[in-house]
Amino acid sequence: MNELNGRRVLVTGAAGRIGLVAVEHLSELGAKVTALSNVEHPDLKADRVLIGDTRSEADVARALQGVEYVVHLAALPHPSAGSPYDVYTINVVSTFNVLAQAGALGIDRAVIASSINATGVPFNPHEIRPAYFPWDEKAPSDVGDWYSLSKQNDENTARMAWRRWGIDVVSFRFPHVNSAEALQRMSDHVREHPGSGLREAWTYLDTRDSAYAVELALTAPLSGAHTFFVAAGTSSAPYATEDLLDRFAPDVPRARRFVGREVPIDLTAVRTVLGFQARHELDLPTLPLEL
Repeated sequence: MNELNGRRVLVTGAAGRIGLVAVEHLSELGAKVTALSNVEHPDLKADRVLIGDTRSEADVARALQGVEYVVHLAALPHPSAGSPYDVYTINVVSTFNVLAQAGALGIDRAVIASSINATGVPFNPHEIRPAYFPWDEKAPSDVGDWYSLSKQNDENTARMAWRRWGIDVVSFRFPHVNSAEALQRMSDHVREHPGSGLREAWTYLDTRDSAYAVELALTAPLSGAHTFFVAAGTSSAPYATEDLLDRFAPDVPRARRFVGREVPIDLTAVRTVLGFQARHELDLPTLPLEL
């Protein structure tokens, strides 16, 4: 029997790119979904739809009524999505408000959207790259923008909430997440400009796989506050990963070699703890790359 069948799940940011697909996926699993969004959306189909602000104590308290699991996706998703002040404060206050109230209510499990940007690498104003490959959750961070700082602090909030209230929290460091069609367009760009994918290690994730990851994070037998990189197992570039690294990061240390288009990021943790394996990957050739 599906563990989410008949369970009440709150999804914040429900009208967002991941939120819409997550609400649909959880509903198909039999969950009773409370969708909290700051905007209405015609495709948002949930058992209970609320319009509110995740920074508001009253709105979140109302949304948490009867809830057993929380999926917190609400955020401004880019440094340019608002002023630096708005991007940072909206993201960190929302995450604190949702996790603090959920923890105080005794809710057992929450999943939150962190980002690969918690590392500080993709949006950094300086010419930096991942410290080593395969990139993993233990790599040092170097934050130079307010969005990345907000995601780093969200992960700290998750650890605090677990220590304070005992709520288990899974923080996903999502890469670029989009539909299959949009990911193909992104890949077409990377084909012409392969170096453009270096700072995110040529990672991506289909929105359907992001919803699947959320399902696993809600039901996996785990405790504590966990942070996982989550991505497709293959890269967004139609070139061998070793060739990409030889061309664009020849001086970055490598702990091992990569086979074919294997993504140069360590997915061991998310695969071992959650059993996650992407189901929707780009079907690309492996072309020669001029070095």
